[in-house]
Amino acid sequence: MALRDLPNDIKQYLIITGNYWTFTLTDGALRMLVVLYFHQLGYNALEVAMLFLFYEIFGVITNLVGGWLGARLGLNRTMNIGLGLQVAALLMLVVPQAWLTVPYVMAAQALSGIAKDLNKMSAKSSIKMLVAQGQEGTLFKWVAILTGSKNALKGVGFFLGGLLLTLVGFAGAMWLMATVLLFVWLFSLVMLQNDLGKAKNKPKFSEVFSKSRAINILSGARLFLFASRDVWFVVALPVYLSQQFGWDHWWIGSFMACWVIAYGGVQSSAPKLINREAVAKYPAKAANWAFLLCVIPALIAAGLHFYDWQQAVIVVGLLLFGLVFALNSSLHSYLIVSMADADGVSLDVGFYYMANAMGRLLGTVLSGWVFVEFGIVACLLVSTLFVLIAALATTQLPAKAD
Repeated sequence: MALRDLPNDIKQYLIITGNYWTFTLTDGALRMLVVLYFHQLGYNALEVAMLFLFYEIFGVITNLVGGWLGARLGLNRTMNIGLGLQVAALLMLVVPQAWLTVPYVMAAQALSGIAKDLNKMSAKSSIKMLVAQGQEGTLFKWVAILTGSKNALKGVGFFLGGLLLTLVGFAGAMWLMATVLLFVWLFSLVMLQNDLGKAKNKPKFSEVFSKSRAINILSGARLFLFASRDVWFVVALPVYLSQQFGWDHWWIGSFMACWVIAYGGVQSSAPKLINREAVAKYPAKAANWAFLLCVIPALIAAGLHFYDWQQAVIVVGLLLFGLVFALNSSLHSYLIVSMADADGVSLDVGFYYMANAMGRLLGTVLSGWVFVEFGIVACLLVSTLFVLIAALATTQLPAKAD
């Protein structure tokens, strides 16, 4: 069946998903390229982490402002702005190596951070508008597919980043990704529905801060959940694999790619593995998965400290962490879309992903600093603490009214 013959809601969902997929490929590849390329140039873990500082800071700002813009202008416009900014961010890095100073790369990453969170906020918010009210099973399924497929493709992006760095170099990779994304952006400008997600009543800027207790609690849990992942996964892990085990770019990129692909697959399967009806009625039940998750980084830390089989501990531990983290993340993604107010949905989703970006920021900075000062075991212990905080926060989510 041709795209033009499909029902409009399915057509819009496919366009949004295609945009999100392509963007995610470039985002994952860009992150791996920056980590590996600048580590290769002699930057330590903290210095590499600092390259992502503006990426995460502007992600926090973008989710707040982007949710408001989405409600006022429509999610099609915020998504297309994100695609265009990512093209610009990639082209900024097509310069001689001497120009790639820390401030310059931080500026390019800031633009990419804005683009990424505009794109993600728009994609997640759009699903609420395309699923009929009360169809919670369909909503969970669509959110899980979008989230899981995005993370699987982010893993492919990690793999792609390591491969492109090996085959065509840093600048060549930027040119190639910018060209592909440009065509996707032009297609989206033509095909994406104009009024998607636009609020009936134009919200004031002061409304970007959520007044819902449930969304505030869920956002706090999300902050610490993602800080728990990034505090050891984003910078510390790839640098540790390079320094401790002598893995080259290809191996690191491939390993982390496989992990994120598997993680995305679990997210997509979450509706089959979790009792959605129980969580939809009593969201605090999601805390059970977070309490299970907090055990895993503690066990990995103990294994690295007390046993000699460190590579096996890292590989097996990371797989277990990814499995349970994916279920937690998928539950959160469903709950925020389910709890969000349908009129101006992007305001609630934007606030929630602002907390998500703050968690990534906290985790990324600590990933570099804690690793340089105390090592990978300390990163894992901080991760354990953060998951425990997320779990305790989740227990406070109120039951859904009938």
